[in-house]
Amino acid sequence: MSANAITVSGLAFRYFSAKNWAIDGLSLEVAERELLGISGPSGAGKSTLCLSLSGLIPNVVEGTMRGTVNVRGIDTRERDVADITSIVGVVFQDPRSQLTGSAMTVEEEVAFGLQNMGVPRGLMRERIAEALGLVGLSGFEMRIPFELSGGEQQRLSLATVIAMRPQILILDEPTELLDPEGAVSVMRAVRSAHEKYQMTTVLVSNQPEILVRHAERIAVLDRGKIVFTGTPQEFLMKVRYLEKLGVRSSQVAQLACQLDERGLWKGDYPIDERQAAAMIRRQYLGD
Repeated sequence: MSANAITVSGLAFRYFSAKNWAIDGLSLEVAERELLGISGPSGAGKSTLCLSLSGLIPNVVEGTMRGTVNVRGIDTRERDVADITSIVGVVFQDPRSQLTGSAMTVEEEVAFGLQNMGVPRGLMRERIAEALGLVGLSGFEMRIPFELSGGEQQRLSLATVIAMRPQILILDEPTELLDPEGAVSVMRAVRSAHEKYQMTTVLVSNQPEILVRHAERIAVLDRGKIVFTGTPQEFLMKVRYLEKLGVRSSQVAQLACQLDERGLWKGDYPIDERQAAAMIRRQYLGD
């Protein structure tokens, strides 16, 4: 088994009837148990990459594919989606689109995938309780899924995925449609699942504050290619470069960059407001 959970080599994909390649010559390696963040402007190919990692491309989504995607030693072109979904779990942007629509309760929603996997009833109950507890929805078992808030629905979607214990978790902008409180609760649940089950996690987000706080490494896509990979700190320092690509930097990184350009900032850029305040006190007040 390779040390990498995911290996993408020379991937190119063009949707059926589209003129341009959504992804064009993309290569990427994700280590076992790594939490990789991915950003990029609209149309960069982020969602197409997620579909490729999940096996929906090329097995479900029509188009022309070149190159290879290997997840945990499996070539996605050579196995059907059912086999791949036992290894790769996916959470998309809109939580309502992921709910079955047939489950009357939160408990039934989480049970749906486990039933399809043939998980014994006793083990199923254990997994449902554990998944709901991990995402902060214990006590919600009898609630109606579509009556939950957006953040609660997204955490429920995450629970349905982690209950099936995937080795790889793909998150395609899971907080994009949520308010700040909902985003914080979802990311807390993602972090808990990543650490508890030692999963490999790929987090696509255009919210830099989330990426620099949670990712171990960040990749930036543009026009179907990876144009940057680095640590969160290296990502923070690329304010002007990211601006040219149409990728937003965090507000504190933008402030540090402006001060840096005027010779008023020394060293790394801060991750958040608290770290910024501490760094300013040290630089200007000697604290």
